[in-house]
Order: sequence, then C-alpha cells, then structure tokens
Amino acid sequence: MILKDKTLGMPRALTYYNYFPFLYGFFTNLGFKIILSDPTTKKTLVDGASLVVTETCLPIKVYVGHVINLIEKGVKNIFTPSIQSIAPKIYNCSKIRGLPDLIRNVVKGDYNLIETTLDKSEKNLGLMEFLKEAVKPFGITNESKIKDALRAGFVLHNNFRVMMQHNLTFDNALKNAKDGKVVINSTKEDNAGINVALIAHGYNIYDKRVCMDVFKKLKDLGVNVYSALQLTDEQLKDGINTLEAELYWANQLEMTGAAGHYLKSDSIDGLITITAFGCGPDSLMIEDIKRKSKNFNKPLLNLTIDEHTGEAGFVTRLEAFCDMLYRKKRTLSIKENNQNKAYSASYSSISS
Repeated sequence: MILKDKTLGMPRALTYYNYFPFLYGFFTNLGFKIILSDPTTKKTLVDGASLVVTETCLPIKVYVGHVINLIEKGVKNIFTPSIQSIAPKIYNCSKIRGLPDLIRNVVKGDYNLIETTLDKSEKNLGLMEFLKEAVKPFGITNESKIKDALRAGFVLHNNFRVMMQHNLTFDNALKNAKDGKVVINSTKEDNAGINVALIAHGYNIYDKRVCMDVFKKLKDLGVNVYSALQLTDEQLKDGINTLEAELYWANQLEMTGAAGHYLKSDSIDGLITITAFGCGPDSLMIEDIKRKSKNFNKPLLNLTIDEHTGEAGFVTRLEAFCDMLYRKKRTLSIKENNQNKAYSASYSSISS
C-alpha cells in the first residue's frame, strides 16, 4: 500500500542531533512536510520511561517519549531508522541499531513506522539504499530525484556544520540552514574567562531538559564552551590518533575524537564529559579518555546523568570545577608574570 500523506514525524532525540539537517534537506526536497516532536519535558521522560525496563538508558527513554509525543500530535508516519554501521566495521550501540523493533513493540497506537536500515558493513545497505527504502512506502522510486534530494541534504548539512564551526548555537545554525542561509558569527571570542570543552554525544548536551541547559549554566559562570560540532571531521579523526584509540563505535569521533583534539589544545583549560548512566560504549570511551588525559596535565570532570539527576548537585559540581580552573589559570598567570619580571631584571643587569 502506498502512503499518500507525505507528512513525516521525526523524534527530537538521539540521531536527530547528528543527522536531522541532512534528513530535513533530503525529505523536503522530495515534497515532504517534516513535523518534529516538541522539546523534551518532564512528561516526555515519564512517558518514555513508563514503557521500557528500568535499566534502559536515558537517551532511549527520551526517544520513546518523543515518539509518543508525535502520536499525540496526530502524526501518522514516524521516521525511525536503524543506523547499524556508518562505515565498514564502525558500529552503533545495540539500542540504536534496534530502535525500530523497540518502538514497534512498546509503543501502541495508530501510526506507520517508517523504518530503514543503514549498514555500511554489509553489501547493498549503504546510504542510497537507506534513502530509497525510506521513501519507497510513499511511492517514490525515481532514482534521479532521490539523488537530487541526496545532494540537497548534503548542502543543508554542510551549511549547518560550517555555522556550528563558527560558534553559532545549535538552534541558530539549524534555523539558518533550514532557511537556506549561511550566517558566520563575526563576534570575537571573549578570552577573559576560561575555555572548557564539553565531551558528550549531541543528544546529551543539546537537549536542554536532559542536560539541564549546561551551555547556559557554563556561560553564566563566564566560561567559553566548545563541543565536537565545532570541529571538522579531520580534526576529530586527528583527535582519535592523538589518543591512540582504535575507531569502533559510530559516535566515537564526537567523544574520543573531540577529547583528543581539545586535550592537546593550548587554548582549552579543562574538559567536562557528560554521559548517560548505563551506557556501555560511553563507559569504555570515558575510561580511555580519563586514563590518557593524565598525559596532557589537563583537568577533567565526568558527569553522569539519568532522569533522577538533581539540578542542585549538577550545578554545584560545575561551579566547583570551574572555580578550580579559574584558580589554576590565575596561579599560572602570576607565575608567568614573575618569571617575566625576573627575566627583565636579569636582562637589565647584564645590559648595564
């Protein structure tokens, strides 16, 4: 049966933070109307958590809650891909790989699950096959049109990445990209404060409810914040090499890659990692990052979040860490000034 309604619902969770700019450009080029679930609320978390086992990680609970939100909004077609492997031998975690099966089994209602599989470790499951499978239920089979839409998706995605690399916020970069604009932030960086790199998956730091709006909290403390989305693919890959890590996980670049880049950066004063409780791949990556960060003599704070994380304790740890970075930077500055004065005095003595 061919679906005539080209309205497509997309959960504002998980892969949304990696692939939505591309998917928006692709689907809208083919005449689809994209409807996003609402931003995460307490109800989103409660709805999602009520349908899965307790041990399920927070990002999956959030995703289920967003699917429920789309159904409540009357959306009939919900896009839930299975991103198995993004490159040969580079895999996602089992929960992301099995998203369609999970949603089909726990979320009941009158909706069509638009599921498609990307698995570059297998033959005939690459990007083109992934996109063809996504639009086939709607009767779209013209390969030339699909290729045109593919190019449109890459243009929008690349524009989004360029704006993120020039320090626009996630929301502003996405809005401009959807409007077909590229806006470069010409505001000079405020170097008076401290510079901190947030090492986390996009869904753990750009969902304001999940991370308790960590960007705003850090900026209120006078911190300049950096993340993986402000780096190029080349910088992320170089970061993997810096930490001498072997790339295995699909989202390892935004964790280990970003950490490697920022650990060796002289302009970064410290790193904050944010991970979801119970995430197996993250526990392995964070342990590797923590162990190797000692070689760079750079402070690192690890924060673990779930639906029960208290904001007061979260903020206290952020404040304590940033206060320590400020004190360390002041100490180094005083030491450097004393050394310069000693050098100047010594030079004057020799000259006279």
